[in-house]
Amino acid sequence: MRSKPWGILILIALVLAGAAGCHKKGEKSRFPSGAAGAGAASSALAEAKGVLVLAPDSPLLTQIKVETVAAATVSVNEVSAPGRIEFDAVRVGRVHLPVSGRIERVLVRLGDAVRAGQPVLTVDSPEAEVAVSAYRQSLAAVIQARANLAKVTADRNRVNDLFEHKAAARKEVMAAENDLALAQAAADQAEAARDQSRRRLEILGLGQGESGSRLTIAAPLSGKVIELAVTAGEYRSDTADPVVTVADLSAVWVLSEIPEASIRLIETGERIQIELVAYPGEVFEARVTRIADTLDPKTRTVQVRAELANPGGRLRPGMFGRIRHMHAAKPLPVIPARAVYRRGSDDCVFIERGTGRFERIRISLGAEADGRIPVLEGLQAGDRIAVDGIMMLAGLEAR
Repeated sequence: MRSKPWGILILIALVLAGAAGCHKKGEKSRFPSGAAGAGAASSALAEAKGVLVLAPDSPLLTQIKVETVAAATVSVNEVSAPGRIEFDAVRVGRVHLPVSGRIERVLVRLGDAVRAGQPVLTVDSPEAEVAVSAYRQSLAAVIQARANLAKVTADRNRVNDLFEHKAAARKEVMAAENDLALAQAAADQAEAARDQSRRRLEILGLGQGESGSRLTIAAPLSGKVIELAVTAGEYRSDTADPVVTVADLSAVWVLSEIPEASIRLIETGERIQIELVAYPGEVFEARVTRIADTLDPKTRTVQVRAELANPGGRLRPGMFGRIRHMHAAKPLPVIPARAVYRRGSDDCVFIERGTGRFERIRISLGAEADGRIPVLEGLQAGDRIAVDGIMMLAGLEAR
């Protein structure tokens, strides 16, 4: 029922009226003897110079809990914003089919740990056989071009010798030099075609001496298979979409959108703290690696990226939490949030001025964290304030 609090306040008002009637100027409050006097004395309250005074034997004191204000090192300018875990983009490798073909075998499963260069699937592709054939043809072309170059070089040397002995005309020397230049160009072209064919084999993952249409696709880096978009027996002609994605989760990114007014408090290379929903009570530390060059005009925020070590793999992309960064710290009084009484636009607390004596004072507060609030002005460490029974004191003050 909601009538009890009002009954208590009416009782207090009656006691105050009785106490005022018995109080004389220049004397302390006195209460009548007997049972009625004892009941009035147990609830006595007076007010002197803004201080609420409760009698030492008042039962109201049992509802008031007082604590000593402690000091703690807190941030004067603290940045706090939502954050999320994401993949480190430079640690993600996507496997594409270099040629179209039929998937023969898938050698990994989703979530498997793989090493760089480890086979992940095999493909049967006619294009692989064509590439091997083209490479062998390029080798033959290089051999032929080199043989022709050797012959033309010998002919040029013979004509030069004859010309020196006046047994050949100058135009024969010029013709031999021209043939040599053409042969050299043909040899260079053949070697370029061979290098291109060999590069094609390297892209396909084929050795220079291999033959056939089977192609083995390897993991681009060490990590875990996070996406697998192909099955054995499937024919794939689209080489643009990845079939396997591997991610190295030994380090991850923390992305956060920092309000425009707070971005000045964060710099590249600084350390920030991350608290994740998945691990309450734990604090992780990351290093800021990038601050976006542009501001989001809709949210008025700037994206900040930090790198976070993840050796045990506990941090998974997609996890949400909150980042904190203390820009400037100093010791300040810290009080429980429940001790604060809001009166109009002012934040107030009831400070103990002696046993049963409480005074409401105005304070200036910092940002709340974990149920505790730093006090910027109005209190000092060592002061004693009421932390329970606040609304009762506020009600008594309002009478």
